[in-house]
Amino acid sequence: MDMGIAGKRALVCASSKGLGKGCAEALAAEGVDLVLNARTVGPLEETAQKIRDTYGVKVIAVAADITTDEGRAKVLAAAGHVDILVTNAGGPPPGTWSDWDREDFVKALDANMLTPIALMKALLPAMIDQGWGRVVNITSQSVKSPIAALGLSNAARAGLTGYVAGTSRQVAPSGVVINNLLPGIHATDRAVSLDSGVAKAQGISMEQAIEARSAGIPARRYGTAGEFGATCAFMCSQYAGYMIGQNILLDGGSMNATM
Repeated sequence: MDMGIAGKRALVCASSKGLGKGCAEALAAEGVDLVLNARTVGPLEETAQKIRDTYGVKVIAVAADITTDEGRAKVLAAAGHVDILVTNAGGPPPGTWSDWDREDFVKALDANMLTPIALMKALLPAMIDQGWGRVVNITSQSVKSPIAALGLSNAARAGLTGYVAGTSRQVAPSGVVINNLLPGIHATDRAVSLDSGVAKAQGISMEQAIEARSAGIPARRYGTAGEFGATCAFMCSQYAGYMIGQNILLDGGSMNATM
């Protein structure tokens, strides 16, 4: 299937590894030129070169903390015109309600709510002017099915979801499409971090922790960055123009709900 986005330009955040990298690779496979961002230079440059070599697209790599004003300014200056925006940032640490103070919530909001909003505010006007644009915000299954230990993430990402619900419908008449992609557990560094915590707390091996978590997923496995990226690419495609303000779960069936 031709996604109809060859020659477009995408900014993909937190894209040196994990789900962001999966999205970048899937877009590159469709002929999309990329602006990649992550905080660490080495892995970012390695990913950028691999994508150039594999797909033959133009790739700009910008090492910066996208959650800061300075970092966003650096990335946006290097990016220039952007047709597709994929927002992404690592989730806050797990814990319990009594662990978190105001500053913890401020940090979570900055990373997982206010940063995507700032990027949209910066890039939407040009998309509106040209009559075409795509935004995919990588959030979490916890938006639909809260995870108690991830209360900081639950709160911040739910706030972003509310913002997108209204904003997506305001910009849709101009051909700009905004949706959210909600991952369940995927085989990424985030999964390693969560499973390590479980293994340590329960005194079990990583293999046992992974097996126990997988048993609660109807697909009986973790998702892959590749299949996540392919879903993202479709949401950025010419075929997604009638998908407005949606929250697309990719969780192996973990959330047990009719709608």
